Amino acid sequence: MYFSKVLLDDTRTTTSVYARFPHTQTIQQKQPITVKVLDMDAINETVADMYNYTNNLFVGEYSPSGERRPSFMAPLGQSSTQMALRGGVLELECIAEGLPTPEVSWYKESGDLPSSRMSFHNFQKTLKIADVMEADAGDYRCTAKNSLGSAHHTIKVNVKVPLQSAPFWISAPRNLILAPEETGILTCRVSGDPKPQIAWSVNGVPIKDSPKDTSRKVEDDTVILSDVQTGSSAVYQCNASNEFGYLLANAFVNVLAEAPRVLTPPNNVYQVITNNPAFLDCASFGSPIPAITWFKDSQTSILNRDPYVIHNNGTLEINVAQSLNSGKYTCIASNNLGTRENHVYLEVKEPTRILAQPEYMVVQRNRKAVFECKVKHDPTLIPTMNWLKDNGELPDDERFLVDTDSLTINEVTEEDEGTYTCVMNTTLDQDSASAMLTVVVSGTDTVFSSPEEPDPPTDLELTDQRERSVQLTWIPGDEHNSPTQKFLVQYEDLLHQAGVWHNLTEEEGTKTTAHLDLSPYAYYSFRVLAVNHVGYSQPSRPSRQYRTNPAAPDVNPTDVHGVGTEHNNLVISWKELTGLQSNGPGLQYKVNWRQKDVEEDWLSETVANTSKYVVSGTPTFVPYEVKVQAVNDYGNGPAPEAVVGYSGEDVPMSAPESVQVLVQNGTLAEVHWEPVLTSMVRGRLQGYKVSYWRERSLHQAEAQQEEQQVLLFSGNRTDGRLPGLKPYSLYTLNIRVVNGKGEGPPSPNHNFETPEGVPGPPSFLRIKNTDMDSLTLEWGPPQDNNGRLTGYTLKYQPVNSSNELGPVEEMMFPANETTVILADLKYSTRYKFYFNAKTIKGSGPTITEEAVTIMDEGELYEVACLPQRFSAIKRFSAHTSYHPPKYLPFSIHTFLLSILTFSPTPPFPPGKEDWTKECVNGSSGSQTHLIKGLKPGTSYRVRLVVKDHSEATIHSTEELVITLPAMKSDQVDLATQGWFIGLMCAIALLILVLLIICFIKRNKGGKYPVKEKEDAHQDPEIQPMKDDDGTFGEYSDTEDHKPLKGSRTPSNGTVKRDDSDDSLVDYGEGGDGQFNEDGSFIGQYSGKKEKDTHEGNESSEAPSPVNAMNSFV
Repeated sequence: MYFSKVLLDDTRTTTSVYARFPHTQTIQQKQPITVKVLDMDAINETVADMYNYTNNLFVGEYSPSGERRPSFMAPLGQSSTQMALRGGVLELECIAEGLPTPEVSWYKESGDLPSSRMSFHNFQKTLKIADVMEADAGDYRCTAKNSLGSAHHTIKVNVKVPLQSAPFWISAPRNLILAPEETGILTCRVSGDPKPQIAWSVNGVPIKDSPKDTSRKVEDDTVILSDVQTGSSAVYQCNASNEFGYLLANAFVNVLAEAPRVLTPPNNVYQVITNNPAFLDCASFGSPIPAITWFKDSQTSILNRDPYVIHNNGTLEINVAQSLNSGKYTCIASNNLGTRENHVYLEVKEPTRILAQPEYMVVQRNRKAVFECKVKHDPTLIPTMNWLKDNGELPDDERFLVDTDSLTINEVTEEDEGTYTCVMNTTLDQDSASAMLTVVVSGTDTVFSSPEEPDPPTDLELTDQRERSVQLTWIPGDEHNSPTQKFLVQYEDLLHQAGVWHNLTEEEGTKTTAHLDLSPYAYYSFRVLAVNHVGYSQPSRPSRQYRTNPAAPDVNPTDVHGVGTEHNNLVISWKELTGLQSNGPGLQYKVNWRQKDVEEDWLSETVANTSKYVVSGTPTFVPYEVKVQAVNDYGNGPAPEAVVGYSGEDVPMSAPESVQVLVQNGTLAEVHWEPVLTSMVRGRLQGYKVSYWRERSLHQAEAQQEEQQVLLFSGNRTDGRLPGLKPYSLYTLNIRVVNGKGEGPPSPNHNFETPEGVPGPPSFLRIKNTDMDSLTLEWGPPQDNNGRLTGYTLKYQPVNSSNELGPVEEMMFPANETTVILADLKYSTRYKFYFNAKTIKGSGPTITEEAVTIMDEGELYEVACLPQRFSAIKRFSAHTSYHPPKYLPFSIHTFLLSILTFSPTPPFPPGKEDWTKECVNGSSGSQTHLIKGLKPGTSYRVRLVVKDHSEATIHSTEELVITLPAMKSDQVDLATQGWFIGLMCAIALLILVLLIICFIKRNKGGKYPVKEKEDAHQDPEIQPMKDDDGTFGEYSDTEDHKPLKGSRTPSNGTVKRDDSDDSLVDYGEGGDGQFNEDGSFIGQYSGKKEKDTHEGNESSEAPSPVNAMNSFV
């Protein structure tokens, strides 16, 4: 689904797609799709801001409008190809995008679109052609166009015939009624693939098994009945079948001898209006079929000529009946068994015409309105007068009075406004006329108009009334201080286009009359508009209706063409006349045709309400003269001019002859032929189609046919060139003539040979067994020899390290050799080889290869890459990983891994240091190397150097800096030793016991004897207590009263952290490091003295359990 121009209204939260399978009664739904249309105004503002910010990055001018030339979304490109099957439906689609939305149009480059079988869909984006024929093949161009430009796409359509099908009818047998001794033919024409087999039966019995009848002859799809006799009536059956199906049809053959009978009732009276066609019937039956002859008033035989036409069914047609055609007519039906006659009567009546038609009226409210409608009609017909209001019945109101020729409305009201129509009906025709009624409140109808524009003219009157002209007069309105420049006269044709006003003429602003030329058979109303420099006035009120009498047409149809759509028809088409151009009722078209340059009379057929006529049974593609004349009830139009057209084309019947081929060289040939006779082309010659293909190379005994190539030489050519041939090959070609219908039969196949040419390149060149001074070359023959190979040429030369080329050596080899060993080469040298094949026509393209002779037996790697990376370091040795060089232009002698030690602290010391070197075997295939004997805590620079046999450096990697950790060689990880783990567990258990003892003493009211504990242990790590205040030196401050470790934070929020990190928090005793009120030391470890100084030594604080733990440790 495509959107040519999306709108905000196209936004959908759920868009569902369904697939329906009618045969299985299944509907499959796809997941809903959300379609969101963005507001381009907001996007344009964003883009504009971005553009202003980054104007130095953009070139050109941004256009928020988004207008763009058309381009095609599908199909893509300038052209495409589509295939259609004959008898199927061809559907072509072009989807374009652009702003404004492009309009799509179609046309066929090689002919006209088949209007009778084509239709447009999806706003002309899709062209459908039903019942496809071979003539529908060709180039179809779709054009997308908007105000900014246009785009084109060409679709080449190829029509193919289905390869296989069940039988289908071309012509089924029809029933026959034969008289004795007459001859009849039954035809059973079918088609299909394979070709259907036709079997005939008579009365249900196969003809071959039925009694022999000498009057019956069967020729495949035709049964010929000759000199039939009474009693040979039978039912014949045609059965056409192939492996895909069958068709069965019955045809009744009735052999009858019957005198004529006239089936039309006698003394029929036919009534028609003057200038209308009249049809007098004379239906008959008889065997043989009776011949019909007409007489008028039993005096003169009526021939089949103007104004009379006798149809095949015996009906007599009078194109334009006049009063002089009234009378008695006799039809006679006759055959060899008798004659019958019948009498009918024709009465031509005068038409019904309204002489005085109702006029437009403006009536004050509560006044009376009277519409007159005087009619003239044939006195022998009974008229009926009806009045309508706005095309409906009159209101059921006693104020409306209908008389024989008038309508009176008493005490009119605003509801009575409208259009009133009088309709006069007879049994054969009718006539009508209308007028409007306007009801005003006051006596004057004030026209309010713009003060700058003129007032509309008033009092329109028609004078000097004639058949084709009338004079219109009016009174100008107020000019409003701007002189009137001109008056515009418009008309309305109530008969053909009611409600549509057309411009008729213009008059100068100083005139108040206009002479108007009119057309016949129109119901005119006129109005006038005044024009000044400000603009147009309002239209005046319409004039009264003026009718012109009918007349014969003044013009004939235009755009007359004659083109055949089938091989046996001619389609004559034209552009129809408008209603105003018809000049009268009963518009018809008299179509005339005859074969050009042949002495024969014009054939004619009269048709109506159509723009084409199909002539059947024409010869194939012959010129015809055609002309179309307009005819109505009052006569014929002017004599038409003849145009030349052609009947339908058919495929050509013969092939070009005298085909000759002149070979120019191995890749080019000229083909010549004799043109096909015009009569055998059977259509418009488009050119000659040459099909050619390569059977085989002349080297090969068996054919290997390649894809067929086709060239079309347009026009009446007799020669052409075939490029792109392959030398030394056998070719076959044939030629067909092409017309608008298709291709003719091919000419007999013609063989020709192309001469030898230079060969193609050898299929391969391989270098093997490379040694110090020799190597082996192998090659394969060319895929395209293009002749007989005479040998090979080898050239080679050395290439030094600066890519300079040395002297060239050349060698020749016979065609049967495929290998050679080159000796006496220089070691460790690159060589470039040039190799090609030869025929007697010369040397073919050259292929090249390069190879290097080696120094030792080291392996020559096959992918170009140099060592680039190393692995991580472990302990006192390092593993290095590397990739050996590949495709080096020298033999690999060794890899050197170089190491340099220096200070472990960067920056590294400058200067030139000696590198420690270790050799790496370049041919071992290993990509790792272990470096031993490194010192801990030392940084090293490591690189890999590639050298050749002469110790010259070929490649060196980037340096890698590695550092070994500083660690003693005998250091042991204590965390993994068992004795250490046991010691730590014992210490933790002892601390737990001490904590339990402290809690027990606290609960008994005693205090922990810190001084005694200190004296008992005499641990040097415990600082001595200060004697003056009786506190611990480590956990007590001087006069500034700093808080203890683990105590509540002071109000000033500052705590100085000492060296010990142990606390009760670390041992799971709480998040704040304090005890609660049932035994805590909050008061003792708060960091300030809460008692008087005289209690100092007597109330010294108990030691913290943490300190006790530290003392123990």
